[in-house]
Amino acid sequence: MKEKIFSFIENSTNLAVELETELCKYPAISPDSGGEGELDKCEFLAAWLKAQGISQLERYDAPDPRAKGGVRPNLLATIPGKDGPSGNSPRFWVMSHTDVVPPGEASFWNNDPWKAVVVEEGKRSDGTPLGKRIVGRGVEDNQQGLTSSVIAALALVKQGITPSRTVKLLFVSDEENGSVYGLDWLIKNHPELFHKNDMVIIPDSGSRSGADIEIAEKNHVWAKFITKGVQTHAAHPDLGVNAYLAGADLTVKLHYGLSEKFSDRNPLFDPDYSTFQPTKKEPNIPNINTIPGDDVFYYDMRILPSTSIDDVLKEVDRIKAEVEARHKVKIEYDIGYRNESPPTSQDSPLVKFLSKSITEVYKVETKTIGIGGGTVAAFLRKKGIDCAVWSRFDCTAHQPNEYAILENILGDAKVMALMMISD
Repeated sequence: MKEKIFSFIENSTNLAVELETELCKYPAISPDSGGEGELDKCEFLAAWLKAQGISQLERYDAPDPRAKGGVRPNLLATIPGKDGPSGNSPRFWVMSHTDVVPPGEASFWNNDPWKAVVVEEGKRSDGTPLGKRIVGRGVEDNQQGLTSSVIAALALVKQGITPSRTVKLLFVSDEENGSVYGLDWLIKNHPELFHKNDMVIIPDSGSRSGADIEIAEKNHVWAKFITKGVQTHAAHPDLGVNAYLAGADLTVKLHYGLSEKFSDRNPLFDPDYSTFQPTKKEPNIPNINTIPGDDVFYYDMRILPSTSIDDVLKEVDRIKAEVEARHKVKIEYDIGYRNESPPTSQDSPLVKFLSKSITEVYKVETKTIGIGGGTVAAFLRKKGIDCAVWSRFDCTAHQPNEYAILENILGDAKVMALMMISD
């Protein structure tokens, strides 16, 4: 049976190119980034899957009046397994997202980013050949994982093979902008969809070798700091309170103070420590000879799971009070984004199962890793559901001339198919 499935996948290059090309025609950009959302792309995908024989489809639409049709659609395809519809055995999920980021500066692209093209020549910066690949916005992020999951499922469906366990292919909206209308919305509004013993693969990050299995993410905070002082002429700073100076002092004290206090190391991550970085700075005054009365800056904090966000914020409050007293200013801060989740155990059945399948297909020794970036896996891990973020690709997401290597699309499909049919 495995040989039959692998043969189907190996002969599915044209199918992969067809699906990638068609998906690329739909600029599924969030309204937050000036787009209309994912409706057109989702409707196309549902029709295409049905025509190919995957007919058990459900739509879960998150309301969003800014988007086309007033919704952000989430599509679920089910391939029933031998366990039956009410089976208690773990279901196998592959979850990908349909939204993409804007293409950016058009002159940086070698072709129209919304018209996928197949390229066969070319090398990486290290001189290794790239092989046959498809180029276009979204072809890797996240249409590679989407396409791999679909081809894996079709290798079973089209050959009348029933998976060992029920397979769920989930295509979510809004991953690129926080999943407010995607997975986060689904978990809050349809918690019945997910079971504690489910196993989930999210093919939205990875490595060139395919050896890296992401099982943990750093806790993540975005904070906006607002400093209030008193504006005055720069020739008489004694008559005012320099909000910029106080804000700069706070910026430095937060970086060094938090880094020194929360200095744990964990080799699972790269870098292996918590990071506290000032990033965005808003303009204050347009001229040089005025002391600003207001100052606004932002911080990005990526915190090892061993440290709670609440403990970090307590230290932020202590440092903030120290700066307020020294400069006689008032400082407030808002948390724009906060996410923390426990890791998936490297000894979990999912990780062992995935590792075995990767090794069989790609002949590599896998390793578990943690990342500083955030993925939708955090939403599931907080609910106690094991998930792993994995794929084999060159990490060209969000770049001009984004590409997906066809050998990787089909190889990843083999890994997923093995997990669908293995006991």
